[in-house]
Amino acid sequence: MFIVTLTYLKPNEEIDALLAAHRAFLRQQYANGTFVMSGRMVPRTGGIIIANADSRADVEAVIELDPFRQAGAASYAIIEFVPTMAADGLETFLPDRQA
Repeated sequence: MFIVTLTYLKPNEEIDALLAAHRAFLRQQYANGTFVMSGRMVPRTGGIIIANADSRADVEAVIELDPFRQAGAASYAIIEFVPTMAADGLETFLPDRQA
């Protein structure tokens, strides 16, 4: 599992102009099972994505497709972790439960 933090590099007006394309990118990644959860930081300085992927390289490749990245509107930090506990309904993300 991975936590991806996005930090906006451009003013919110430029972020807003890219938001529809960014959300379409997010929907694609949810549909293929890569993204588990995402949302804005508070205050609105970036966002957080929880990703489920086989490797850091896979996450990096996906992030390259983000319109925010392509426009130079955000920087990204990727943190890998191995979940050991999960809330009810999220047990499928524990390593011993994955196929």
